[in-house]
Amino acid sequence: MRYIKQLLFLFIAVVLFTACSSEIKSTDWVINEVMVVNETNFVDDFGQRNGWIEIYNTTAKTQDLGGRYLTNDPDNPTKYAIPRGDVLTSIKPHQHALFFADEMPFNGTFHLNFKLDPTQENYIALYDNDGKTLLDEMVIPAGIAADQTYGFAQDGVKHNEKGNIIATTLKRVTPSSNNAVLEENPKIKALAESDPWGGMLTITSMLVVFGGLILLFLAFRLSGSIAKSMTQKKVAQSGTLSAARSHSHLSGEVLAAISAAINELKEDQHDIESTILTINQVKRNFSPWSTKRQSLRELPR
Repeated sequence: MRYIKQLLFLFIAVVLFTACSSEIKSTDWVINEVMVVNETNFVDDFGQRNGWIEIYNTTAKTQDLGGRYLTNDPDNPTKYAIPRGDVLTSIKPHQHALFFADEMPFNGTFHLNFKLDPTQENYIALYDNDGKTLLDEMVIPAGIAADQTYGFAQDGVKHNEKGNIIATTLKRVTPSSNNAVLEENPKIKALAESDPWGGMLTITSMLVVFGGLILLFLAFRLSGSIAKSMTQKKVAQSGTLSAARSHSHLSGEVLAAISAAINELKEDQHDIESTILTINQVKRNFSPWSTKRQSLRELPR
């Protein structure tokens, strides 16, 4: 008897918790979002813009849409048979399938054999494989503006707590994506309000980039100066000709000429040896080629 009371109490608790749920659960498949007139919005795999129908898998398991039927005619539930065997009709948990209402079924699995009419109400229904069991349906009112969609603000949630259908014109167009924005960055929102044209963001980005380049330039210049100073110290300690060059302002050609003169002085034989060697640098104001040019009086033949 006690065991039966416990089971009864558990059953009542489950019923109460279920009744307190704020949302009525939908079916396994929900016609989630519909665009009737597509002028500047999503394009299909052929680069064309047409109305489209989004179907949402509300379950926590992968389901296959293959073999089911989509229609815009309540008297013809099997108007478009979704082909079997296409791996793309296998929809993962809480994911979407997008069908283009372009009246071109030969373009592929997700291209329907009917179009939506913007001048009147559009009835859309999804039927099970038997062609008789209605899985979901939606009526899109006439007059939906171009590039706007009609559907549910939260994926798969069709009813409010009173059981009323809550389909409406959506603020965001989200084909094959969540209808509700789960998180919105407050910093990005504040930046969009304070800087709608993006001028401050552009200036800040440029300052960061150029500041980084200046820091890199200074760092490489400093490291190069340190490396040069260390190299000169090592060369000076070696006592070679490079050491003399490192502590002078003479060019390599001048130092080479001095070395050659000293070497010639040591090796050549002279009648009178002098202990003083004087080398004067002669600067030319013109080259030998310029003198030859000035000596020409007439053009050569």
